[in-house]
Amino acid sequence: MQCSTVAICGLGGLGSNIAVSLARAGVGKLILVDFDCVDITNLQRQQYKASQVGMPKALALVDNLREIAPYTELEAHSLRITEDNAAGLVSAADAVCEAFDKAEAKAMLVNLVLEQFPQKYLVAASGMAGFDCLNGIRTRSITKRFFLCGDGRTDVEETPWLVAPRVMACAAHQAQTVIRLLCGME
Repeated sequence: MQCSTVAICGLGGLGSNIAVSLARAGVGKLILVDFDCVDITNLQRQQYKASQVGMPKALALVDNLREIAPYTELEAHSLRITEDNAAGLVSAADAVCEAFDKAEAKAMLVNLVLEQFPQKYLVAASGMAGFDCLNGIRTRSITKRFFLCGDGRTDVEETPWLVAPRVMACAAHQAQTVIRLLCGME
C-alpha cells in the first residue's frame, strides 16, 4: 500500500475522513482536491480545527495529515474539479474517491473516470444524510472497479441533516474499500 496513490476529490465530511483513514492505513501518496475553505459549520463532521477556519481545505488537511502520518506524500490542489481539469488531477492515482456534495459534480467525476480511466478503481458515495441507523450504510460493487458506498436513498436535499456518525461511517466504508482493493482483496 505504501506504493499506492489515491486521489480524494472533495475534502468535506467524506473526503477529510477518508484522507485521515487512508493516511493512518499507510497509503503512500494522497492527492487532495477541493476548492472550498474551512467554515465554522464544517467543524462538527470534518477533520479540521477551529484555528483553520478560512483556510483552503486542501492546505488545512495537509497540515493535519502531516501530524498524523508524516511519511505520507501529500499533493494538494485548492481548485474546483471540472471536466477540463479532472483527468489531469486523477491520472496518477491508482484509486479515485468521489466525495462531493453535489450530484452534478459526482456524476461528472464518475463518468470521467469510467470513460477515460477504466483501469482505475473508483469508490463513490450516495446516501448518508439523516439520522437512520448506521447499519444501513453499505458498500455495493457496481462493476469490478466501481464501488458505491452509502444507503443509496437519503439525500441532503430531502433530509438536510448531515451528522458526523453517518458521514464518518460512509467515509469509513469508502476508505476500507480502497484499502481492500489496493491489497488485492476484492
